[in-house]
Amino acid sequence: MALTQPEPGGLLPERTAPPRGSLAITACMETLQVGYLHAVAAAAGCSLSQPFPDNGIDWHVSHSAPGHTVDDEVTIKIQLKCTYQIAPRPPGAAFSFTLDNPHLLKLARTPVAVHKILVVMLVPRTPDAWLCASHDSLYLRHCCYWVDLAGHPVTGRHRTTVRVPTANVFDDRALRGIMNRIGAGGAP
Repeated sequence: MALTQPEPGGLLPERTAPPRGSLAITACMETLQVGYLHAVAAAAGCSLSQPFPDNGIDWHVSHSAPGHTVDDEVTIKIQLKCTYQIAPRPPGAAFSFTLDNPHLLKLARTPVAVHKILVVMLVPRTPDAWLCASHDSLYLRHCCYWVDLAGHPVTGRHRTTVRVPTANVFDDRALRGIMNRIGAGGAP
């Protein structure tokens, strides 16, 4: 078997990629965001469970730590959403995301026994740009952002646009902070 030789300039010739499966793009987006959530939860030392039926909440995330004062283990409910974003980072302090009003009412309800957050993943339009793997890393593009919508008003007739802060990158550090605030009796 012959090895592929670099072209002049040291670059390997581009190979044709195998075809993608026929899964709908929205199903692929959902699978990608679930993988992201699993990676963040693992790095934060949290456990995940899926409610059945989901009733508008995708995941329950639990965290145990000796510093929690309200209980030895705290839980948060997470609703995942995924949307296209062309730029590598949304411009400004926040970006807009639209929710159906019944869904917003579920996330905005107060008071609650278990806090809820919305986690929105922004992805490039084409799946070819979603991730890149090398021997020492796996890059996902772009990332997830979180927002606590407790008390958010419904403003649209059927749908309401909410603002998701770009400072709220959803990673393991953010998840640990959310869980520690809840563990101290506060909000996310």
